Amino acid sequence: MRRRLTARQAIAAVTDDFTESDTPPGAEIPVDGPLSWSGYADSRARAAARTGEEESVVHGRATVGGRPCVLVSFEFGFLGGSLGQRTGDLLEAAYGTALTRRLPLVSIVATGGSRMQEGMIALTQLQRVARASARLRAAGLPQLAVLRDPTTGGGWATLGAGADVILALPGAQIGFAGSRVRPADADPSAYAAEGQLAAGQIDAVVQPDELPRTLGRWLGALRAAAVDESAVPAPVPGALAATGLPATGWDAVQQARSSARPRAGAYLDAYFDHLLPLSGDRCGGTDPGLLCGFGVRGGRPIAYVAQCGTATRPAGYRTAARVIRLADRLGVPVLTLIDTPGAANDAEAERAGAGAAIADAFAAIAEARVPVTTLVIGEGGSGGALALAAPENTYVTQDSYFSVIAPELAAAILKRSPDAVQATADQLRLRPQDLVELGVARGIAGPEATAAGGPL
Repeated sequence: MRRRLTARQAIAAVTDDFTESDTPPGAEIPVDGPLSWSGYADSRARAAARTGEEESVVHGRATVGGRPCVLVSFEFGFLGGSLGQRTGDLLEAAYGTALTRRLPLVSIVATGGSRMQEGMIALTQLQRVARASARLRAAGLPQLAVLRDPTTGGGWATLGAGADVILALPGAQIGFAGSRVRPADADPSAYAAEGQLAAGQIDAVVQPDELPRTLGRWLGALRAAAVDESAVPAPVPGALAATGLPATGWDAVQQARSSARPRAGAYLDAYFDHLLPLSGDRCGGTDPGLLCGFGVRGGRPIAYVAQCGTATRPAGYRTAARVIRLADRLGVPVLTLIDTPGAANDAEAERAGAGAAIADAFAAIAEARVPVTTLVIGEGGSGGALALAAPENTYVTQDSYFSVIAPELAAAILKRSPDAVQATADQLRLRPQDLVELGVARGIAGPEATAAGGPL
């Protein structure tokens, strides 16, 4: 069985340097705590002697991958890393330092939840953490969480699940219910890091030796955008295919549906120096047909949302909205790549709230204060594509189309024969050049990435 790292060992494993903050003053606590729980003082004394810590968290200023931050690390050996009144004092101080210094907050979490020996006083510390977290969020400062084993109870439901980016170590137990209180017949995989990733509740499972580099990259990509260039739109990617403009509407559809056409993954790899994926809608769903996250291009962070040619599911739209809103809060521009035959319309998608999810994606784009740049790289199928497109800042490639509806479906609705599909495609004016003429697209991105009268 692998030995659990102490709070300070966990800090040393990821930081370049660490300066512990002074213990903040707090309210006077009776010897056996606010409930006068018999023996509580002795339990605390034994925990302090065993761990060398005065409480269940250690906090201070740190540098990770050359990036400054405020770091909180839980000591599970101190009463199971539980949260009590003094823990709340320390956590509130850590959030306060991050706010005052305008630094990201990184939490390395290992906790069993709230401390029973302090009763409701312990539980209300979660409200303090939530308020402090909300202040950071309102100030545009990022929060990252690293989930160790275990991360359960209120610690998971505040510092963990409330973070902007949630990373977990392999096999870590994660869940609101700890192992001693969950149903006896509960599926253990649902409470493991890998199960939470599959359910869209965390962003990545990271190997311990990869954690310092991953954290450093995330801190770089999520830095608060007090930089002037953050207001500049993301450059339009150059087209990866050298196809000519389609002669007919049906030619446009055929080119966009070609299996040889470059897909979103190729565009992202060509555009970014490195990618930091985000996963899941935080509501129990993922969509493998939608790639989301932050990338770095020439040292500059840009958020991305990229459809991969499949029908986008409700979880995909919710994930996209989450990423767009995070980018907006941090002042990071957004790039969206459109490639979908449309939104998923099966019964499962309807039960999962397709309409509400699409509406929320439209709203996230409409509300964004940061610039959003869109490139249609394949199929632009109806509202399922338009929901992720930037009004007045959408470009198209020569091997793409954008249409109010697929020509086959349009012909069916109009009660036309199957041999009228091609003519219907022409009537829809869905070709790249049609879209520019109609004002739907600003320009056509070619291999030289020029359109709209100048470099893209």
